[in-house]
Amino acid sequence: MYFTPEEKVIGTDNFHTAVGSTRRDFLIGSVAAGTAAGATYFGYSKLDGNPVKVGFIGTGDEGSILLNEHPPEYMDIVAIADLRPTNRKRAFDGDGNDVRQGLVKKLGPNCKKTIKVYNDHKALLQDPDIEAVVIAVPLNQHAPVAIDALNAGKHVLCEKLMAHNIAQCKDMIKAAEDNKKLLAVGHQRHYSVMYANANYIVQQGLLGDIKFIRAQWHRNNSFPGRDSWQNKINPVDRAELEGRVSEFGYDDMEHLVNWRLYNKTGGGLMAELGSHQLDACSIFLGKVHPIAVQGYGGRNFYGVKGVGSLDKQQDEREIDDHVYVTFEFPGPNYKEDQNDKVIVTYSSINTNRFEPYGESVFGSRGTMYINMEQEALLFKEASPTTGGGGTEQRLYVLNGNDGQPVLDASESLAPSANAAVAAAATQKVSRGYTEEMEHFCYCIRNNIFAPPSEGGLKCNGTVAMADAIMALTANLAMKYQKRIVFKDEWFDPTNPATPEKDPEIIG
Repeated sequence: MYFTPEEKVIGTDNFHTAVGSTRRDFLIGSVAAGTAAGATYFGYSKLDGNPVKVGFIGTGDEGSILLNEHPPEYMDIVAIADLRPTNRKRAFDGDGNDVRQGLVKKLGPNCKKTIKVYNDHKALLQDPDIEAVVIAVPLNQHAPVAIDALNAGKHVLCEKLMAHNIAQCKDMIKAAEDNKKLLAVGHQRHYSVMYANANYIVQQGLLGDIKFIRAQWHRNNSFPGRDSWQNKINPVDRAELEGRVSEFGYDDMEHLVNWRLYNKTGGGLMAELGSHQLDACSIFLGKVHPIAVQGYGGRNFYGVKGVGSLDKQQDEREIDDHVYVTFEFPGPNYKEDQNDKVIVTYSSINTNRFEPYGESVFGSRGTMYINMEQEALLFKEASPTTGGGGTEQRLYVLNGNDGQPVLDASESLAPSANAAVAAAATQKVSRGYTEEMEHFCYCIRNNIFAPPSEGGLKCNGTVAMADAIMALTANLAMKYQKRIVFKDEWFDPTNPATPEKDPEIIG
């Protein structure tokens, strides 16, 4: 969704006004205390004691981002492990940008002497100094590596998607419980201050009745030689690993390096992109489990004769390059009236990025748009009682007849004082990586195994498994071309039932 610069300013001010009006005392206290936004919002504090000694397993694309965002006050990186020598080098030297700057730039050149380097995660796990690990390896190895780590007595923060299938998710949860270790999963929107504020607006009812949420992640990989998921195999990696990759769960070097493109190693667009956004949508809806899903997915661009450049026509990837799915979620009164549903649509395509990625929440009293995890915009619906609405109206918040906050239109062209308070308290837009690692370490140091509602990990194994169920069941709905109704037993970690083995789906 595109807005003019003026509309962006108004929408952002509206968002901050709504946040400041509904959370004013909380935000003023946060500013006065001078505490970090993440700690304030998510209920943790500085560590009492030394930083947690952590090993990083996997230092490729996502692992390098996590290294870049790790909080040294909470986390002491004592070791890294990666199969590929180029990734081990990348961990220290980075990519020459702010997103993956490398440990040398972040911690100083001495880190090359103090941080141990392994070429196998099993060797790292034998290190007695390591208390916890962060895992960012290809999807098909999430469960094997995480279970190895848990059985070795390490706490685990594993990147999303939680696992390659739901049976593996349940095995991971059991391993964590058996070993009395924490298991966190990196759906970082649970630790985004911006999403926390957006969700607060939703929960206060300012958007009215929400019946539709639209999410998308659109990219344009149609240009010759352009595709961040299609990488050439580095000869240094090939020389060290050729003939050995089967030891680590890969058929060949291609499946190791370009694992996102194959069904045996990855989970496609829904696992890599859609899972983030379905997680956000389900947060707005109270983390309720979906009712059903249906959709279409296909290889409509890559490998299609006569479409795109020659390298695209010769591309042999297995995953779909276009997906379109529709989820049905229960509304707040669904148990009494099954017509009360909320529809969530999701699309991910590879041939157009006019709307890159974001979530649009459509309510009966307002619309909220979150763009690329960096900005949130709020607009009011026109109303017979509160006047105009739309993208050119500045808003303020007042108490409705029932005492609940409602949006109203403002004649003023300047943002409100409440907007300034909210903006001051949340001026840094963090994607949540740092905060999730801070809270992970905080829970380790304070021995917190409570559920999210009681201050525990906000995205523990059970929460993350629900996200995996949504993404992977959507894949099944597209594969078998049917509407699939979600079953309660799939979401129960102690029940062996899974969608991948359900006879009503696979026959």
